[in-house]
Amino acid sequence: MRCVSHYLRFLVIAFLASGPQTLVATEIEPPALSLANSYRNDIDLADYWVSEKLDGVRAFWDGEALVSRRGNRFVAPAWFVGGFPGVPLDGELWMGRGTFETLSGIVRRHVPEDDPWRNIRYMVFDLPAHPGVFDERLARMKELLAGLDPLRIAPVDQFRVGDLDELTALLNHVVDQGGEGLMLRRGGSRYLAGRSDDLLKLKTHQDAEAVVVAHLPGKGKYTGMMGSLLVEMPDGRRFRLGTGFSDETRRSPPPIGATVTYKYHGKTGSGLPRFASFLRVRREL
Repeated sequence: MRCVSHYLRFLVIAFLASGPQTLVATEIEPPALSLANSYRNDIDLADYWVSEKLDGVRAFWDGEALVSRRGNRFVAPAWFVGGFPGVPLDGELWMGRGTFETLSGIVRRHVPEDDPWRNIRYMVFDLPAHPGVFDERLARMKELLAGLDPLRIAPVDQFRVGDLDELTALLNHVVDQGGEGLMLRRGGSRYLAGRSDDLLKLKTHQDAEAVVVAHLPGKGKYTGMMGSLLVEMPDGRRFRLGTGFSDETRRSPPPIGATVTYKYHGKTGSGLPRFASFLRVRREL
């Protein structure tokens, strides 16, 4: 684990000419965060804690500031981070289910606005610098956050499930309520950077990214708007992405060259995503 001071070397350069939707660039090295593998049925559920997979913006608290996965500083109001613990935290900025695009726009501004930030909470799910296993980190995390304003900072609810049927029922309930899925953390694991089976994600669908290469015109009620996107996968193959768009997105579609996230349910015999549906434009944070 890198020393905490490694993350405190700030040189803030505000890009004032780039408008309000810009993070503040820094010389902070991107934080070494734990990343999830996909859930597999062969794991022992008794080893894991389960929580809802929040559709928020990943944020690392280094003891002084909130930092994105790419090492950019989120400029939060001083009152928002006031009283945060002086130790590293791993979590997500979150406004609630289905609010990712609105949230992303708020936290990217280099001049924060108080009212929008009052709708945001920092949901903490780990202590990166703590030397213990997750069972111990979870107990310590609750101690650190106890007494702080839960409308600004709170631990993510972690719980145990008895078997696969209970896990499946919980997943379906979360998704039915507009959630994204579940996360599983191995109770006996230490915090490690990178992907491992110590952290798993479970969804009812798969998702992936592709690059927009063309806007295809709409027909019928979508005449005069974008009908579908022609997108290119990392392997160079292309397909049409035609569902999941709001009318607003169809009137102002993602630009050529943008990276979009889509969900799908399995693949065709030729390896293309089946029932692909647009989710969002990827925002570089």
